[in-house]
Amino acid sequence: MVKQVKLGSQGLAVPTIGLGCMGMTTFSGMEIYGQANEQESIATIHRSLELGGNFLDTADVYGPFKNEQLIAKAIQGKREQYIIASKFGFTFNEEDKYTGAINGRKEYVKLAAERSLKNLGTDYIDLYYLHRLDPETPVEETVGAMAELVKEGKVRYIGLSEVGTATIRKAHAVHPLTAVQSEYNLFEREVEELGILATLQELGIGFVAYSPLGRGFIGMDFKHPEEIPASDFRRYLPRFQGQQFYQNLALLEAIKNMAAEKQVSASQLAIAWIIAKGHLPIPGTKRVPYLEQNIAATHIALTTDDINRLEKIIPIDAPTGARMNEEGMKQVNL
Repeated sequence: MVKQVKLGSQGLAVPTIGLGCMGMTTFSGMEIYGQANEQESIATIHRSLELGGNFLDTADVYGPFKNEQLIAKAIQGKREQYIIASKFGFTFNEEDKYTGAINGRKEYVKLAAERSLKNLGTDYIDLYYLHRLDPETPVEETVGAMAELVKEGKVRYIGLSEVGTATIRKAHAVHPLTAVQSEYNLFEREVEELGILATLQELGIGFVAYSPLGRGFIGMDFKHPEEIPASDFRRYLPRFQGQQFYQNLALLEAIKNMAAEKQVSASQLAIAWIIAKGHLPIPGTKRVPYLEQNIAATHIALTTDDINRLEKIIPIDAPTGARMNEEGMKQVNL
């Protein structure tokens, strides 16, 4: 079973590992880490609960909306046994198609929350994040509206995703944040480099590490970029392209060698590293065997020497390729 820990200082208790659900549905028609099967995905969510992994991470934009709706099916009749995190901020047109625009205005916060509550089949969301900062709206307005949702009992705790230190401080002054979520893994440590993690520790805010396996790079079987299906969004990420792919592959081999010494997988070692650093990883999977491997990683104890060795394999300033395309990178750490 998975041990429980406090996420932040506002009272939310969670397992030491969460389940990222993004890959269980398509994203605007693109596959996320390969094809998904609804029945298999729901079985994975149920198996996670059996093992003590009851923290599920989703967002309205995944699908759009299909991911929250899938989770509603999976948790039906057992809502109180799960901790549900969802996110809002991206907008959709009249046909419910993703537009790419971000809206953090007060009225949209309320609209998005009501829509997610309906799609999730619940009357409250445990942890509600602003998915990306709206540069046209003061974060104080957005967080003020989120705080009203807390007062109304529709949201228990609030957080932000992919924001910088100044934004975190402004938001936390309006209403205490429980968590901030960003990509963090052995290939991507910008939140550490920019001092964001230090700010969170100072303010008593938890850190949730999404893509703890480097968008699947650490656990993948591809040996050449061309092997990644054209329908897989990773084919368009710089980390998975051209010469950068092969440079990263060499780093991965060193991680695999260390993992073999410890008789664990590279993915398990990468997850254990994040937990040892005091953060909450939410690896995504839609298959029971991978879920079981990920949860088993919570029992791996790493020493300070182990951590230092891993971080020497991929130093914090190592060039590993941007984690998103150019447009996506404009929306992070604001």
